[in-house]
Amino acid sequence: MAEVSQDFESTIMELLVFAGSARSSALMALQQARAGDFTGSAEHMAESKQAVKQAHRIQTQLIGMDEGCGKLAITLITVHAQDHLMNAMVIQDLADDMIELYRRQTLQEARS
Repeated sequence: MAEVSQDFESTIMELLVFAGSARSSALMALQQARAGDFTGSAEHMAESKQAVKQAHRIQTQLIGMDEGCGKLAITLITVHAQDHLMNAMVIQDLADDMIELYRRQTLQEARS
């Protein structure tokens, strides 16, 4: 089996860290919204979106290195990192919608 370069492995780990951070921040935003703290929720979502932006930057860098030619080894950790990024992005989308629902519910309850 070909040896994975330390630099490549570090880049993949960095992608994993940013994706995990994005996921965690989005879930924290959802918890804050559930508790009625929409300011805190917005701050966590901003953190999540920034982390996804960083992860996406790394992903784009890796795609550029590969040039669509299979130059980079596809390892389990690479697939795992991609999976984390995609999950974080899906959670962000769902969290955005759920936070809006919590916001509407809070407004509706305040009017009642």
